[in-house]
Amino acid sequence: MTRRQKLVLSLLLGSQFMVAVDFSVLNVALPAVGEGLGFSLANLQWIATAFALAAAGCTLLFGRIADLYGRKRLFIGGMALLGLSSALGGLATTPEVLLTARVLQGLATAAVTPAGLALLTTAFREGPLRDRALGLNGALMSAGFTTGAVLGGLLTGLLSWRWAFFVNVPVAAAAVALAPSLLSDSRLVCRHRLDLPGAVTVTGGLLALALGLTRAGGSGWSDPVALMAVVAGAVLLVAFRFVERRSAAPLVPVRIMRRRTVVWGNAAGLIAFATETSLVFLLTLYLQEVLGFSALSTGLAFGVLGAGTVVGGTLGGRAVGRFGGRATILGGGVVQAAATVSLVALGTSGGWLYLLLAATFVGGVGNMLLVVGFMVTATSGLPDAEQGLATGLATMTQQVGIVLGIPVMSAVAAARTGTGTAPDAVLSGVTAAVLVNSLVVLAGSLLVAYALGRGAPANRSGHSGHSGHHAGHSVV
Repeated sequence: MTRRQKLVLSLLLGSQFMVAVDFSVLNVALPAVGEGLGFSLANLQWIATAFALAAAGCTLLFGRIADLYGRKRLFIGGMALLGLSSALGGLATTPEVLLTARVLQGLATAAVTPAGLALLTTAFREGPLRDRALGLNGALMSAGFTTGAVLGGLLTGLLSWRWAFFVNVPVAAAAVALAPSLLSDSRLVCRHRLDLPGAVTVTGGLLALALGLTRAGGSGWSDPVALMAVVAGAVLLVAFRFVERRSAAPLVPVRIMRRRTVVWGNAAGLIAFATETSLVFLLTLYLQEVLGFSALSTGLAFGVLGAGTVVGGTLGGRAVGRFGGRATILGGGVVQAAATVSLVALGTSGGWLYLLLAATFVGGVGNMLLVVGFMVTATSGLPDAEQGLATGLATMTQQVGIVLGIPVMSAVAAARTGTGTAPDAVLSGVTAAVLVNSLVVLAGSLLVAYALGRGAPANRSGHSGHSGHHAGHSVV
């Protein structure tokens, strides 16, 4: 890499890491936030849900806006909004103000993540350097989720939950100050307006689906609001497909969704994020409800998982370069599934912590191989003019996976636990969900590898084609 590429990489990776931290930094601080601002126990989940809904629902839209109107501009605007909304959250004195700040943080994340990833993929030509950059990005994104839990516990215990917001402000300010001189962006000549019908249907569909799944995870599938939201989301997403077929300038061109690498690469990403984030949720229940750990101790225990994701991320780019994206996805999925299924043996004594630490480290390595394989596969073989769309799809996949995984695995655990609250009952529910989790990873990675293998053979680096690297004007 050139010196400039290293600086660009540092800026973009630092920003993506901060965004990832925001997903989880408040999780262990939720009781403190609720006590400080007067949230009821039933409404506490909306502190996390408000962020996740806005991020998952609007990512695809912002990814296409980045392609049409400039990724650099959207990235800088998103970072500015993230800094301002974080300051608002830290200064909040009522639940309404805090939830507004979380929605704005989610919107900022929906803008920054695909724009930043598109700037990253267009800064490096398709091949080993891009694989390495995406591997590092994946490692830091996953490490960010874990770091958020640790950092949230430390800041809340040592200072105040408000610092979980304030810590973003100087980082966002530095990114806004440095980005104009460091980042370069292709100027896109737009012949079409934004596909508003497509934007409305896909954004509404994703929001409704995410809301329904979140409600179902908390209230069960008998909740009529949850069922109506899921049905409405499915209807809107089906409508989105028909809208795109008839649109002169579709938000997601049909030709993109016909690409085997895009479809199945994103399927691998959905599996990776849904299973790993829900596993963290299940193990949080185990550590706190079965072993009696505090929130801070729980957060620190997940530091081992973060170390595993960093190792997997550094190995991921090399694995894709040597074995190809398909083999990396399969290998990562098998390793993650094997590590996860070993957790079925967990018991009620503290000695089982050693198994948890070893399994989460190895599983973190496997999960990150799966994530890097997904990201490289899902963004390969596309021109620079469509990288915002490709990375928007990939980012949406990550966020939908995060929203989807926890309610599903929570429902599995609740079905086994029933009304019991004793450690043995909680352990029974957790291990049942862990077993389902491992089977989903294994079956999903096998299916993706099979589907990718049926297409045209990829070359040694795992790419099915080469994207043009346009430094000048791109026409949409």
